[in-house]
Amino acid sequence: MDWKKKEYSFFSHKKCEYFPCHKTDDPDNFNCLFCYCPLYALGKKCGGNYRYTESGIKDCSNCLIPHKRENYEYITGKYQEIVKMMKLQKEEK
Repeated sequence: MDWKKKEYSFFSHKKCEYFPCHKTDDPDNFNCLFCYCPLYALGKKCGGNYRYTESGIKDCSNCLIPHKRENYEYITGKYQEIVKMMKLQKEEK
């Protein structure tokens, strides 16, 4: 299936008070579908442009991976990795 031609792979909420939530030169292709990035949970393995603050918080303000129209497949392709990580965390308790 060609997800690039499907409406479910892109959503832009230009009326949002925070739009765009990251600096971008291409607001017409800013994808809000993954407003809260599912890759955040992967920590250092997310593949994004992040940094850790002095207090240890992951800062993704310079990352556009979840907000680029063409990255839908990249994000959804990481879901199994997220599931694996969640299982490991559950087993550690």
